[in-house]
Amino acid sequence: MAQRLAPGDAAPEFTLPAVGGGTVSLGDLRGQKVIVYFYPKASTPGCTKEACDFRDSLASLQSSGYAVLGLSPDPVSALEKFTANESLNFPLLSDEDHQVAEAYGAWGEKKNYGRVTEGLIRSTIVVDEHGAVELAQYNVKATGHVARLRDKLGA
Repeated sequence: MAQRLAPGDAAPEFTLPAVGGGTVSLGDLRGQKVIVYFYPKASTPGCTKEACDFRDSLASLQSSGYAVLGLSPDPVSALEKFTANESLNFPLLSDEDHQVAEAYGAWGEKKNYGRVTEGLIRSTIVVDEHGAVELAQYNVKATGHVARLRDKLGA
């Protein structure tokens, strides 16, 4: 089981391929707060609900000083379709080898319908403008997560 992050920890740096070509690095966003959310699979019901909630809340999050990055183990091609189909307005990044998810404690054993498997654990990590973890949430429920997160952040 990967070590989970806690407030005050240094957020692990990463550079990942992004929808639209190129890469996105956490370090490039230094100076602003960043919501890094991990989701298991593009275009599935729960992940679509969560992504659309972030899409619909992006303006209020941005006006409160937050950028949003969505990470999954999907290849960029799947993320491009997901972005187009759902009109997503924030970067989706491909973590195919799940090394970033592991570094963030978002990869490990999980229970799904009574079965224990290894995979991505739906998680949200808020990184402050200095690169430290402000908030770390693991095993979040997709439905209503963004509203609860906005309340907690005052966004």
